[in-house]
Amino acid sequence: RTFDTGYLDHCAEAVQEHFEGCSRVLFVPYALADRDGYAATARERFERFGLGLDSVHEADDPRAAVETAEGVFIGGGNTFRLLETLYEEELVEPLRGRARAGMPYMGTSAGSNVACISIRTTNDMPIVYPPTFDALALVPFNLNPHFLDADPDSTHMGETRETRIREFHEENHPPVLGLREGAWLSVRGERAGLHGEPGGRLFRRGHDPEDVRAGTTLDFLLSLRA
Repeated sequence: RTFDTGYLDHCAEAVQEHFEGCSRVLFVPYALADRDGYAATARERFERFGLGLDSVHEADDPRAAVETAEGVFIGGGNTFRLLETLYEEELVEPLRGRARAGMPYMGTSAGSNVACISIRTTNDMPIVYPPTFDALALVPFNLNPHFLDADPDSTHMGETRETRIREFHEENHPPVLGLREGAWLSVRGERAGLHGEPGGRLFRRGHDPEDVRAGTTLDFLLSLRA
């Protein structure tokens, strides 16, 4: 959600376009503890999109559900819990394989983090310990959903989000795209673009951070390694 809007309202048109041709979508609610409640929320919204929704946590065979899904939506919550459960259920490889083969994949918040090389740029607390921070690697960079710009009038002396990402680049190479609330990234084949009015901020090791406006083409990120 964005402020003062309903669930997925801000990107409703993009969601419908993304899953065009699908009749049902497989939902992954592992990032929240209340999986039943989360699935109910997602199902109600997707039904208003004209799409059926099945939740992987209700499947007798989660791996088979992924392997036969028309499309997958992984919701937000705690990224560490989400990734731990994906490994526990042995879903990382089938999700990676299906998405790379062209199955529509959508992630919000934690679900966006796990689409990246790793979850090292998430904002979450490590409430559980996944076997690795390596994620699906559907794109060769990392995201920072809910990116917050520093408030110049704030008296808070703690690290800003930008400082945290700079610390990441002291030890790591992958670019990081900070997504401000209400922005999203679309990737189709070799094309990538930023959408949503707030835009984002791009961080690359050895470069000054750059503001990225909605409508910007980011194809180069799909082949960038440093």
